[in-house]
Amino acid sequence: MQIGLIGMPLSGKTTIYNLLTEQHLETGPGAKSEIHVASAAVPDDRIEFLSDLYHPQKISPARIQFMDLPGMCSQNGTAAQGAFLLDKVRGADVLVQVVRAFHGDYVTQSVGEPNPYKEICDFGDELMLADLAAVENRLKKLKEGRKLPKDVVYQITFFERLQSALEMETPLEKVEMTEKEREYLSGHHFLTEKPLILAVNIDEDQLASRDYSDRDRVISYAKERGIPVIEICGLMEMEISLLPLEERIEFMNDLNLKESGITRLAQAAYGYLGLMSFFTVGEDEVRAWTINNGTPAQKAAGKIHSDIERGFIRAEVFHFDSLHELGSPTKVKEKGLFRLEGRDYTVKDGDIISFRFNV
Repeated sequence: MQIGLIGMPLSGKTTIYNLLTEQHLETGPGAKSEIHVASAAVPDDRIEFLSDLYHPQKISPARIQFMDLPGMCSQNGTAAQGAFLLDKVRGADVLVQVVRAFHGDYVTQSVGEPNPYKEICDFGDELMLADLAAVENRLKKLKEGRKLPKDVVYQITFFERLQSALEMETPLEKVEMTEKEREYLSGHHFLTEKPLILAVNIDEDQLASRDYSDRDRVISYAKERGIPVIEICGLMEMEISLLPLEERIEFMNDLNLKESGITRLAQAAYGYLGLMSFFTVGEDEVRAWTINNGTPAQKAAGKIHSDIERGFIRAEVFHFDSLHELGSPTKVKEKGLFRLEGRDYTVKDGDIISFRFNV
């Protein structure tokens, strides 16, 4: 899964990126305006428990790739520059808009006082303008291209409807479409069709008060649109992440932070996309596999290897919760909680599976 970090200049995107990926890139005024890409393990206590139990040679948690884009603002750059940057993130599965709520003298002098609600709305407009340009480009190709599809008239009508929706400031995720029409979107990766998460970057005082400017409007805006909101004290969490584990836990407890920023962001992304994890275990490797909710066992086997899916016989399944409670696979079997499931079994989050197959 890839998450694209987007937002206005000096909103703290690279600070959040450093926190999530354990990078140490320069931030703030004077930092290079570059695209950064790195991956990070998804925090999962279950992986740690399984690793302690099986002592594998290799541990492979689920991973998320993050792409950090330079700040975009039509007032500080050309539309072409903004479109170029946004095109780089069209392949992302989820967009995370980092929104500035924090106060900082150097930032305030550069871009003014924080205005989270306006920042969210303005950047939403940027996304719609980028999609509008992409739709208009598609329409031009459909009307002027040499090799046209057989249903070109239908496609033109459809993309003109998308054009009208965007001109009326309606994101594409809100446009009703048939399954056939959705096929026309394949490969275009429109930005306003993608899942969006708001990461509000707050300061230490705001963390303590659990409040910041426009918070009620931000929460109301997100609730109306079904957008998850995460509040992250990026600078402080990044500093905490550099501490030894014991001190890190102590500081988080003092600040009443139950989970790290990447944990909350991963949970929001998984929930939004309808994703979950199952595990394979053994002395060679303990590994988490990310799949969609509702995936049948045979399809889940294909996540590991296409040969396992093709030659699927059955799945040997028990659940992490049972193992965690009883302490060993042997005791799980003794309790009758070890099962053999067929190809249509719906995999559950936390299932530990060994696939039998024959190719």
